[in-house]
Amino acid sequence: MAVHGTFRKIKWAVLFVTLGIYYFLPFVRWDRGPDAPDQAVLIDIAGRRAYFFFIEIWPQEVYYLTGLLILAAMGLFLMNAVAGRVWCGYLCPQTVWTDLFLWIERHTEGDRRDRMRLAKEPWGLRKVTQKISKHTLWLLIAWWTGGAWVLYFSDAPTLVKDLATGQGPFAAYLWIGILTFTTYALAGHMREQVCIFLCPWPRIQAALTDEEALNVTYRYDRGEPRGSLKQNRKLEAEGLPAGDCVDCAQCFHACPTGVDIRNGTQLGCIQCGLCIDACDAVMDKVGKPRGLIAYDTDENVKRRMEGKETFVRIVRPRTLIYVAMIALVAGIMAYALATRAYEGVNVLHDRNPIYVELSDGAVRNGYTIRLLNKRPLARDFILAVEGMPEGTRIEAVGIEENVLGKPVIPVGPDTTREVRVLVFSPADVKMDKTTPVTFRITETVMGDVARARDFFKAP
Repeated sequence: MAVHGTFRKIKWAVLFVTLGIYYFLPFVRWDRGPDAPDQAVLIDIAGRRAYFFFIEIWPQEVYYLTGLLILAAMGLFLMNAVAGRVWCGYLCPQTVWTDLFLWIERHTEGDRRDRMRLAKEPWGLRKVTQKISKHTLWLLIAWWTGGAWVLYFSDAPTLVKDLATGQGPFAAYLWIGILTFTTYALAGHMREQVCIFLCPWPRIQAALTDEEALNVTYRYDRGEPRGSLKQNRKLEAEGLPAGDCVDCAQCFHACPTGVDIRNGTQLGCIQCGLCIDACDAVMDKVGKPRGLIAYDTDENVKRRMEGKETFVRIVRPRTLIYVAMIALVAGIMAYALATRAYEGVNVLHDRNPIYVELSDGAVRNGYTIRLLNKRPLARDFILAVEGMPEGTRIEAVGIEENVLGKPVIPVGPDTTREVRVLVFSPADVKMDKTTPVTFRITETVMGDVARARDFFKAP
């Protein structure tokens, strides 16, 4: 059933904003300099990078993904503590795409009563045309949904051209097909069944909510005893109690999951507020005040029945804890991004042999050193070893340039380089069996430093 009102307008606004971002964000450009992708949001699997505007994430920085998942979970918990399943009603992809598919259905086949009459009609040109129009539009939206998804994994304009000319990678066609089918099936056919039977969030949410969370509530203290408008007015004329609910069932027909909110909070209710809009429209027609169904708490309904003052507490220990956790995790991630290094070094000690004792009394240890350069330009690094006695010699296999006996290792832009390094102890120094050492790389221009710890082994 088509519904008009405040919450329906909010849902339309959210739908246009979220789908607009999803469909068109891959085409937004962001200049990162020469030889770097200029797509603002890109998950470059081949290049092992993820880009989000000015942020570049390397594979070893997967902890940022952990932080985002924690923020998402805490955000859901906070929404739930404030207004129940508001995520489900306004922001969930299943809700957003289902709303869009229902809008198309109403504009091709008519409102609920029109569709019921159409279903009973024999097949004819009109019915076939309406059915084909609806399913064609559904498939086009589902297809573009899958197409938009793959654009986040490659340069969008280039991939669109390749896909259109049949030169796109097989994986892109495969995933477009999978997502086209799932979007068409979930949003076009399964609809509320996904929310009721497939989604785990309603079960989790029920364990997290409390009596002070705002939920779509039928204010039975005002609505009962319900009855038809004629019956209620007759009771009022006789001085008998009569509720404001005229038992029109518009709230039930407006619900996308088929919930009758007058029976109380239920698993299928996604807190979208469409029943509020439907009820308010009826209240306007019968001359009753709005708000028979509204965002409220069961505790407030009870307090009104007892003649007590009602209140809503958004700020309470539960919400403060969630906000504090969100702020803490976001602060940690922001600090890590602001202070992260653009160079790194990893060390792997040879396992066999662990050390080699030379004829002059010196001891040699071998290491595999991996240098990491996150800058989009080539850089040179001076390799040194800390913790070894004076006279220690360092050799980097294949590297001829040295500065004061320390090898200078060039590393290409936005890449890593692996070098075999040999460390020789002084011949006249008796080394301990295990000596902790630190490998230090120093960038020759900016002086940026990175370190990695290991051990030097001796007899």
